[in-house]
Amino acid sequence: MNEAIDCLRRALRSAGNLCPAAVLGVFLMCGNAQAQNLPEFTELVEKYSPAVVNISTTTKGTPNTPMPGLENVPKDSPFYEFYKRFFEGQPQQERDAQSLGSGFIISGDGLVITNNHVVREADKIIVRLSDRREFEAKLIGADERSDIALLKIEAESLPTVRLGTKYNLKVGEWVLAIGSPFGFEYTVTAGIVSAKGRSLPRENYVPFIQTDVAINPGNSGGPLFNLAGEVIGVNAQIYTRTGQFNGLSFAIPIDVAMDVADQLRAQGRVSRGWLGVMIQDVTAELAESFGMAKPRGALIAKVLDDSPAASAGFQVGDIVLRFNDRDVRRSSDLPPIVGRTRVDARTPVEILRNGESKVIEVVIAELPQDPTVRTAGTTPPLASADKLGVVVSDLTPEQRTALGVPKGGVFVSAVKAGAAQAAGIRNGDAILMLQNQQVRDRAHFEELVTGLPPEKNVRILVHRDKSPIFLALKTPE
Repeated sequence: MNEAIDCLRRALRSAGNLCPAAVLGVFLMCGNAQAQNLPEFTELVEKYSPAVVNISTTTKGTPNTPMPGLENVPKDSPFYEFYKRFFEGQPQQERDAQSLGSGFIISGDGLVITNNHVVREADKIIVRLSDRREFEAKLIGADERSDIALLKIEAESLPTVRLGTKYNLKVGEWVLAIGSPFGFEYTVTAGIVSAKGRSLPRENYVPFIQTDVAINPGNSGGPLFNLAGEVIGVNAQIYTRTGQFNGLSFAIPIDVAMDVADQLRAQGRVSRGWLGVMIQDVTAELAESFGMAKPRGALIAKVLDDSPAASAGFQVGDIVLRFNDRDVRRSSDLPPIVGRTRVDARTPVEILRNGESKVIEVVIAELPQDPTVRTAGTTPPLASADKLGVVVSDLTPEQRTALGVPKGGVFVSAVKAGAAQAAGIRNGDAILMLQNQQVRDRAHFEELVTGLPPEKNVRILVHRDKSPIFLALKTPE
C-alpha cells in the first residue's frame, strides 16, 4: 500500500494539475502495479491439489453401560427397582469415534503421508481423493515422536506432490496449505514462514517450521507448499488457547517427514541417534562466566551413565559448538542433528572446555526409552552459606535416589533474599557444581562459596524437576 501511495505522489508531481478522473486512473494503475508484486497461487493449486487427500478414521467404542446412572441411585430408594427394570432390558450400544484430517500422495502406487495423531488407534482409515474416489488405507507404520504416519492405498497412476527441502527455506517467504479444516475439503490458506527450527514442549527431535498460515482441526497431515510448488512441510500443530487458529501454526520439515517415512517403509520403525546428555541454552550471563564473547552452543548439564557421551569423555560444563560439521547456535539445534545421525556412526563434535576449543569423536547409539525418577525424602541437619543467602545440607540416600544424584552435591533447604534467590535457585534444588568445581558435600560447598570473586557472574549447576540446569549467579560485593 505504501508503494502505491508513493507511485501516486510521483505521478501527480510529474503530471501537474489533473482532473479527478485522471487522478483516479493514476491511482488504479499504481494499485495494479503493486498487486502484480503479490504472489499468485492459482496455478500451484490447480496442479498439486489433486495429490492432496482427505482422511477420515473410525475407532470402535466400548459398549455403554446398560443402566447409566444406576450406581447413583440408593438401593433402598423406591425408584431403584423401577429404574433397574426399565434399563435392564435395553441392548448395549457402541459409539464409534470419528476424526478428520488431511494427507498427500508421495508415490503413484498409493503411498500417503499424514500425521500420526490423525490415524492413531483407528480401526478403519478412509482416504478420499479429489475426484471423489475412496479407498480404505492400510497403515504401513507410524512414529509418535515425529507425529508422522505412512499409509498405503491400492491404486495406480495417482497424482503426486513434488517434494522440496527445508534447507533452502527462508523466513519471510510465502507458503500455502491445502487441507480439510473442520471437514471443508480442499481449503487453501496462505501466509509466510515466521521462523525455522522451533523446538516445542515434549518434542525436541523435530525442528518445526513456524508459519502464520491459517491451520485448524482437519488440516493436520496436509502439505505446506512453497511458491515453487514443492512440499516443504507437513502441517501438524497450532498454538492456541481456544482450540482454533491464533496466528501460530507449526509444520514438520519435509526432510524429517521423508526420513521417517523411508524408515517406516523399510523396517516398520524409526531409529534415532542418541548422544546421552542433558543440555540447555547458554545465556548472556553464562556466556560471560565461560569467557565467551557471545552466547552460542548447547551447554551440557548432565552426562548420562553408560551413554555414548560418557564413553567419549564428555563432561558437565562442556559447550557443544559443532556436531558432525554443523553449527549448533542454540541448544534446540542439537537434538534434531543427533537424532538424524546414523546409529554407530563415528561423529566429530567440537566443544568448548575451560575456555579452549577441542574436538571429540563419539560413536552414536540408538535413542532408548526415557528413564523415570522417584520422589524425594527427608533432609539432615542444615548449614548456611550466608554470602549467597542459601541454606544447604548433605543429601540423604533417599534424596540421591529420588533426584538421580549418585554422589556429591548439596540439598537446598531454604533460600533467603540475596544472590541465590536472584539467580533462580529454589528450595528442593540440589547444587552439583559451583564455577568449575564439583561440590563434594556441605563443607566443601561452604569453602567454595568463601573463595568466590566479588561482583562476578559465576555458573552454578543445580538439579531440579528431574533435570540438571546451569544458572548464572552474580556474586555480592
